[in-house]
Amino acid sequence: MSYLKITKTYRSRIIVDGPARAGQRAHLRSLGLLDRDLDKPFIGIVNSWNEMHPGHRHLRELSEEVKKGVYEAGGIPFEFNTIAICDGITQGHRGMCYVLPSRDWIADSIELVVEAQQLDGLVFIGGCDKIEPAMLMAMARLNLPSIMVTGGPMLPGYFQGRKVAIPDMREGVGRWRRGELTDEEVLKLECSVCPGPGSCAMMGTANTMACFAEVLGVTLPGSSTAHAVSSEKKRIARQSGLEVLRLVREDIKPRDIMTRGAFENAVRVCAAVGGSTNLLLHAPAIAAEAEIDISLKDFDTLSRTTPYICHLKPAGPFTLLDLDMAGGIPAVCKRLMPLLNPDEVNVLGMKIRDVAARAVINDDEVIRPLDNPVKEEGSYAILFGTLAPDGACVKQTGVDLSVKYFRGRARVFDNEQDAEHAIYDGKIKPGDVVVIRYEGPKGGPGMREMLSATAALVGMGLGKECALVTDGRFSGSTRGLCVGHVSPEAALGGPIAYVMDGDVIEIDLPGRRIDLKVDEAELERRRKTVKIREKAVKGVLARYSMLVGKVSEGARLRE
Repeated sequence: MSYLKITKTYRSRIIVDGPARAGQRAHLRSLGLLDRDLDKPFIGIVNSWNEMHPGHRHLRELSEEVKKGVYEAGGIPFEFNTIAICDGITQGHRGMCYVLPSRDWIADSIELVVEAQQLDGLVFIGGCDKIEPAMLMAMARLNLPSIMVTGGPMLPGYFQGRKVAIPDMREGVGRWRRGELTDEEVLKLECSVCPGPGSCAMMGTANTMACFAEVLGVTLPGSSTAHAVSSEKKRIARQSGLEVLRLVREDIKPRDIMTRGAFENAVRVCAAVGGSTNLLLHAPAIAAEAEIDISLKDFDTLSRTTPYICHLKPAGPFTLLDLDMAGGIPAVCKRLMPLLNPDEVNVLGMKIRDVAARAVINDDEVIRPLDNPVKEEGSYAILFGTLAPDGACVKQTGVDLSVKYFRGRARVFDNEQDAEHAIYDGKIKPGDVVVIRYEGPKGGPGMREMLSATAALVGMGLGKECALVTDGRFSGSTRGLCVGHVSPEAALGGPIAYVMDGDVIEIDLPGRRIDLKVDEAELERRRKTVKIREKAVKGVLARYSMLVGKVSEGARLRE
């Protein structure tokens, strides 16, 4: 006989039903749960809050709002944390090696808790570069009724009468070195550029992934540009807590929403707003968890046929605040509607055509008409050639229109720091192609962002006069002719491992080519004589180096 009748049919019944589960119920009662609470859906609140991260410092407040919604809708919220690393703090030193690896371990950590404790539904609260894609990976993998609340952008700073964001700071260091800013001015910029919590106020990876999640359909409309400090963000959080209970009761799961058509829409929108090339790592990994294939060629096809209509920092003058005031991502979808798959649905059950129909475009400069774009093509150009047989990528919306073709002589470095020092020391000259290798997922290990090197080039006035090529990756704040994700990487014996100082490299953006102008006989000789470098690493980086797959396939861990 059962002395406690459980009527719920959700999967958490397995931990509360019957005499054999008395111990589990006792643990739950110790938390303050009442008899009737055991019959309610158990909702996991996945929070990446921490105190050393502007993108996450405010997430406890959002979690409290989510919990209010869950309680109001008749559920029981259980909050738990996962890790979050700030890409900005890890720039330019070995700490960056740990950032991309954290993506897959975040997804795994969420899976461990959710499957061990048999939760019924999930609300994901996170922001910034690797945390949002990790949460989307976990969401697709677990396929439980879920909704995401992105942390929201930071307000822009102000310096010398104009809006600034973190790319202005990094490039400002170069201006200071050149004597264009005084000590007092560069300090003022440093103290002004990040005025509070939130993800950096430009179309970097964090905001790219937030926009991606919104168009994919797993957040409420408007979530990606509702700023961290806004009351709108709090309302979105509370409403999300309400909506997740509906998703649980109606058994609506992420893979019902994360369709091939939804992925295509999300990539198009990110291409239109100048999204980060890090999306090329994350979207294929998320799609794979949903058992959908997204290739580099898909990115190129979608980007070629999508105009760049939002000129946002770092390439343009506008910030995420400008985009939000102009109507946000729903307004961008309204502009792009002729190019989108119109019947894809979001967590509210609304078709994207209905979201777009309700949107209002408040500023034609911030969200341009399709017949008056900033550039004819979107953010992503995928290059193939003798230097990158498996592909490489360029954020072409950050490249000056005058630099569509580049031919120069290689200056080769086996790590980012040496390249950065050479740039600041004036050793890099106009016409050089800076090659940074052994920074891929396996060779890094960890595939560091080359933001320090790219910011140094721009800051030293070489943004149009030089190119940078790497098997590492770039921050979303990168601009200039920067080719990343060169695959195969040097550590796998890709051609980039055999480039030497003085070799000619050709980059042809319209032709989607990147070629090392060295004949095959010479390359073969180098393959026989040049030793592939191996780095002595241990711990998590050693395991990551052994398990990580190709960058051209999303740098996912092999199972």
